[in-house]
Amino acid sequence: MQSVRSRNMSSLTKIMCRRWLPLVRVCALKTHALGRTWCRNFSTSRGRMTVMHAWVIDKYGDNDVLRFTQNAPFPIINYPNEVVVKVHAAALNPIDVNMRGGYGAATMAMKRDPLNVTQQGSEFPLVLGRDLSGVIMECGLDVAYFKPGDEVWAAVPPWKQGSLAEFVCVSANEVSHKPKSLSHPEAAAIPYVASTAWSAVVNTGGLNKDNTANKRVLILGASGGVGTFTIQMVKAWGAHVTATCCGSAEGLVRGLGADTVLDYTAAPVEQQLKDMEKFDLILDNIGGDTESWALGFLKPWCGAKYVTLVTPFLRNTDTLGIADGMFQTAVTVASKAAKHLCKGVHYRWGFFAPSGPTLDEITEMVDAGQVKPVVEETFAFSQVPQAFSKVEAGHARGKTVVNVVREDADAR
Repeated sequence: MQSVRSRNMSSLTKIMCRRWLPLVRVCALKTHALGRTWCRNFSTSRGRMTVMHAWVIDKYGDNDVLRFTQNAPFPIINYPNEVVVKVHAAALNPIDVNMRGGYGAATMAMKRDPLNVTQQGSEFPLVLGRDLSGVIMECGLDVAYFKPGDEVWAAVPPWKQGSLAEFVCVSANEVSHKPKSLSHPEAAAIPYVASTAWSAVVNTGGLNKDNTANKRVLILGASGGVGTFTIQMVKAWGAHVTATCCGSAEGLVRGLGADTVLDYTAAPVEQQLKDMEKFDLILDNIGGDTESWALGFLKPWCGAKYVTLVTPFLRNTDTLGIADGMFQTAVTVASKAAKHLCKGVHYRWGFFAPSGPTLDEITEMVDAGQVKPVVEETFAFSQVPQAFSKVEAGHARGKTVVNVVREDADAR
């Protein structure tokens, strides 16, 4: 156990050193300079561009609220650790469809404005889109790990302006160098689902490349973005993967490495699992009544975990308000965790967590051929409403990508 921890710490230390040692040198130089000048500027954004093309919403609703504009405000660097990225490709996720309808609005408003200084509705015009792949155009004063011209990818936190625009401003901590082996549209299909899967499987589920060999993993709802990525990630680490999907997606899921594929349309999944060996980790992308039976298929008293990505947290804060919603959420998760802990298994919630260092790890896996993007359909930037309709229809077979800049077009 000690050796595994040492290897994990060594890997993490290498990544963090690559990112932060250059910053230490820059800070040292700036500290010396401050002794002479007593001041410095915190914004490096140039004033020559003030507007850009983007898809925005001015209120919450269905697809009709999506509006294309040529006059969206150009993103400005407000903090010294931020970068402006020219977006070449973006991708849509179910959360974009939900946010278009107002899902999570209360929590996102609190994240944007913790002191409640601004008025309700100040987030509009709101740009959706969480995934991006593009090129850095501008860096804040404290950014040393990136430079203008670097090809990068990122998952934009949902409380920030999104990637369905020509440019986006994000923290350098949320950005990573794009895999060299992928085009921008291919790369855009990965960051959000990869960050979510890593948070659920590694941070919450406790699996990693050093302890996953021969572990049994069950993925419920395996044909979507998170599912297709998780199959590849844990399979690369040596896990035995059982995946559920409909019959038409079996070829895709099996081709990504799943050892056993269960068609939920053929018979109830719980019936198909009865005669199988129990699991070390269950990742639930479905929700609903699955948790009423899924935890019974975990290995008891072995540290096995059930991690669901379908939680009532944002719904609670939307309907009950921030304080009461968070209290209700805490009571719910604590009671469920205690109930199942008495049976020798762990009940957990998983969440998306933006992380540049995590994407650094994923970049290495992609360039090593261990993970590949799964793109179901690609749309032009003018077809964003059609892309939303595609995602909203459900039954995904990978990701829906939007080309913001054509691959054969010159960067403007």
